[in-house]
Amino acid sequence: MADGERQPLIRSTPNTPLAPLLPSDRRFITALHRSEDFIACHVQKIHGADSWVWGLRHNLQRFLSSKWGHYFVIVLVAADISCIFADFLVSLHICEHGGDQGFDLHTWSQVNDVLGYMSLVFSCLFMAELLGSVFAFGFHYFATPFHTFDALVIITAFVIDLVLRAGPLEEAGSLVVVLRLWRVFKIIEEFSSGAEDELAELQERIEVLEKQKDDARKENEQLQMQLRLRSRGAGADGHMDGHAVHHGTTMPDGDGEAR
Repeated sequence: MADGERQPLIRSTPNTPLAPLLPSDRRFITALHRSEDFIACHVQKIHGADSWVWGLRHNLQRFLSSKWGHYFVIVLVAADISCIFADFLVSLHICEHGGDQGFDLHTWSQVNDVLGYMSLVFSCLFMAELLGSVFAFGFHYFATPFHTFDALVIITAFVIDLVLRAGPLEEAGSLVVVLRLWRVFKIIEEFSSGAEDELAELQERIEVLEKQKDDARKENEQLQMQLRLRSRGAGADGHMDGHAVHHGTTMPDGDGEAR
């Protein structure tokens, strides 16, 4: 693959906000940049490696694998689940009090319809996210069982929300979307595993630094000992030289006495 395909991995250092957050994302993107995928070859052939389409693909790769991309998905899933439970509670309230006198059935029905349309909007957003992931990562995206399961949930929920809004399978669509909570749990699990991996790396680095510190201390002690020995040797040599000079300058006179 061309160097342009590997370039985002080089630019995306672990210290940048758009760097791959999860360990699985880092392994996946590394393997992706080493392989030839159909979409990358097609984009290079049709648009070239310097086109805006190529740049858009790299930006999507960086965003979808970054912490902001995962946080965005978690927020979407949380909002979708909130709408599902709100729709369920409103429907339950209408069933319980629909026949009561003074109950505004029309208003509550409108609220229920709005929540249903919001669920459809979220399904469209998840479909857009799925298509963006396929465009960014190619069909290698489905090599992970988690991504395959997530794609099946997205497509099933989208079809049910779009085609079967009025019918017995309407509630089944809500149950299918609830399965997307597994994605949040998976991301949180990888957060913890990623933190454990980083902690293990830091522990190994601490052990290496401790060993280097001990080696440096031992080397320092050896140098200090050598310096003391040299100082003592230099002092002894100086004393001997001074004694020799003293004897060399003491000459006897004619009477045999030293001067």
